[in-house]
Amino acid sequence: MKKLLSLLAVGACLSFGAVAHAQTCDAQAAEKKLNGAAKTSFVKKCEKDAKAAAAATCATKAVDKNGKALAGAAKNSFMKKCEADAKG
Repeated sequence: MKKLLSLLAVGACLSFGAVAHAQTCDAQAAEKKLNGAAKTSFVKKCEKDAKAAAAATCATKAVDKNGKALAGAAKNSFMKKCEADAKG
């Protein structure tokens, strides 16, 4: 049980970091004074990296109440919702 709680705590911390990162891609581009194609490229890469971080976080959180990893349709549904929530 302690292992499950620690994994969830770590996952929550990583999740909040991914969400915060995704929300700041435009702000980071503005801070760097990027415009046009450079801004578009930067934001696209930033969002891709944030999505990858969210997917990794969601994968660690895909555990049922008994501590077993979700599988099949349950995992797909959870991952889809988790990644959508991480985007904001």
